[in-house]
Amino acid sequence: MIGHGLRLRTFAVSLALGLFAAGAMAHGDVTPHPVDTTGLKALGDTWLDADPYRGNAKAVEIGAEGYKHNCAACHGLNAVSGGMAPDLLALDTDCLGMAGDSKASCLKDTDEYFKDVVLNGKKNSEGRVTMPGYESVFTQEAVWAIKAYIDARTLEEQ
Repeated sequence: MIGHGLRLRTFAVSLALGLFAAGAMAHGDVTPHPVDTTGLKALGDTWLDADPYRGNAKAVEIGAEGYKHNCAACHGLNAVSGGMAPDLLALDTDCLGMAGDSKASCLKDTDEYFKDVVLNGKKNSEGRVTMPGYESVFTQEAVWAIKAYIDARTLEEQ
């Protein structure tokens, strides 16, 4: 009888560990992946403050792949947040109702914020890392292609 109880406990612990591991992997691979930006205009070494690829179909396509492999695990498939991390489709929402210089200024501000968070990461008020920085992984072209994808998805959802 003792052997049966031990087997049952071993099974229960194994099941719990297996479910924990499966839950951790359910959100996908969180290892950063470089983004292949072949086909995009090179932007140089000096970082731009605004997305030069906004509305560029090739950049959106490349950005979709970059997003899928680097962002979707936390921010949701197709840039639709599942609640685990901030909803990236909300980044430019305030800008959409604006026009002219006001809209351009608003978009530039959100682009700068996006670039800063992607490159440097984010910590909460307790100092816990809530998003890793990708400065050593992403090129400028990759960052702006992903932003172009998010912008395109934002417009689709409106």
